[in-house]
Amino acid sequence: MLDQLSKAAAQSLLTFGYSVSIIEGLFQLTLVYNPGAAFGLLGDLGDGIRIPFFFVVGVVAVVICFFLYRGGQTFFHRFGAVLIAGGAIGNLIDRVQLGKVVDFLDVYWKSWHWPAFNFADIYITVGAFAYIIALTYEYRMARRNK
Repeated sequence: MLDQLSKAAAQSLLTFGYSVSIIEGLFQLTLVYNPGAAFGLLGDLGDGIRIPFFFVVGVVAVVICFFLYRGGQTFFHRFGAVLIAGGAIGNLIDRVQLGKVVDFLDVYWKSWHWPAFNFADIYITVGAFAYIIALTYEYRMARRNK
């Protein structure tokens, strides 16, 4: 919900391609549209291939997260699965409505810019780290119990 609300606010308050500085030299808001995956990967594919492809990938990710959640044994398993699914759904909504993802969070240092992102991307990243923590814990416990 925060993801979709923030994207709606970004689209109504920001002008495409122009930046609003939040922390000078570090963080700004810049409205951009990403037709591809992370870092714009596959963004140059034609709409007839790209849009259905990312729709299927998004749906598959959500289904996998459902099973990961159901099989999760710890808080971190379930937390990771929920965050990844929530982020995938947030970006999937954009792809269905616009054919591309709304990004607006822009982290930079001097002339170096991280690719713009959104809250759905944050959810996916944090969820992946939570899941890695869960798997690492499982692995260590399994080795300890040998």
